[in-house]
Amino acid sequence: MTEAIQLTEAILRYTLIICSISIGISLVLLLYRTFKGPTNPDRAVGLDTIGINLMALTGLVAIYLSTPYLNDVALLVGILGFLGTLATAKYVEKGVIIDRDMD
Repeated sequence: MTEAIQLTEAILRYTLIICSISIGISLVLLLYRTFKGPTNPDRAVGLDTIGINLMALTGLVAIYLSTPYLNDVALLVGILGFLGTLATAKYVEKGVIIDRDMD
């Protein structure tokens, strides 16, 4: 039974390392897309995907540390990423984020 647990822990450790490296490479490529994107919608998609990758990285750290407390952080990053995406989409569409009608 202990051999199975050790094998499972080894598989989990290697999986976490591979996933962390993959997300790190993805974040570097997304930063490049965000700064050098040809259009503003490309930059917006890059920022949104960076938020999703940060959520995934937070989940991996929570698994590595065996703690459920980081799940709240992942949800907070998701909510902030969603609000940022909405603001960016409104800016790209209308040119302003907050409409001030002085009627």
